[in-house]
Amino acid sequence: MNPRSRRFLAYASLATSMSLVGSYVALSKPLVAAIPVFLLAWLRFGIGGAAMLHWLRKPANEPPMTPQTRRLVFLESFLGNFLFSIFMLFGVSMTSAVSAGVIMASIPAVVALMSWAFLRERVSGRVWAAVGCAAGGIALLGLTRPEGAANAPDRWLGNALVFGAVLCEAAYAVIGKKLTGALGARRITSLINLWGFVLMTPLGLYQALQFDFAQVRTGTWSLLVFYSLAASVWTVWLWMTGLRWVPASQGGVFTVMLPVSAALVGVLVLGEPLGGLQLVAFALALAGVVLATAPVRTAY
Repeated sequence: MNPRSRRFLAYASLATSMSLVGSYVALSKPLVAAIPVFLLAWLRFGIGGAAMLHWLRKPANEPPMTPQTRRLVFLESFLGNFLFSIFMLFGVSMTSAVSAGVIMASIPAVVALMSWAFLRERVSGRVWAAVGCAAGGIALLGLTRPEGAANAPDRWLGNALVFGAVLCEAAYAVIGKKLTGALGARRITSLINLWGFVLMTPLGLYQALQFDFAQVRTGTWSLLVFYSLAASVWTVWLWMTGLRWVPASQGGVFTVMLPVSAALVGVLVLGEPLGGLQLVAFALALAGVVLATAPVRTAY
């Protein structure tokens, strides 16, 4: 494959991955209304794991995992699967899908801050402006009172939990870039899902023993299968595939698809209102994404 085709495929993989993340973040809202959070997350990892059991096998040309790689795989799953699922699922149950999309638009800015704090990378003035836009967009959400939404304390807690998911996703992005240099995309996807299943089993099994599965409708089961495959298989594999050929800084550009798809699903599929303040918050969030990820022109 020539470099141009490879780059196009990488861009398409990253854009599709983030679009799917935004859609399943929004669509998880009706799921948490029907299935308890820990059970939902456990079923997600179980369904995803069953779909990619054959990916767990080590390829013949892949070197053995070092202790550091094993630690990174565990951290990738603990932060990006286990904690992300808990924060995101509880968060969207208390706030709107549109609000969740606005908050998750801060991912590129948070990735930049983590790089500055932990990797000692330089943060430009434009990235600091992006952080300000993201903070402004999130702050505006506290002033909105969407029709039919939860009460104010619940919305604040829901928004805080979604931001916790943002922190987990940002750590996941940084660790994932390191893992792509040691393991293939399919192997990473299957290993971190396996760890997610193991970590969630005690909580999920406890809720499963008390849950009446007969009350779940056929449409909810179908949505669960889509959510499981999108969250555990498709998005991770697409993201890791794209990152193999694209620098992390360029990959961040495609996170713009996450808040856009989350908001579109929230408004068009779930019927959520989109008020004036929410539109301003959404515009601020997208401005932050553009500032944090747009390439810098170099003078010659």
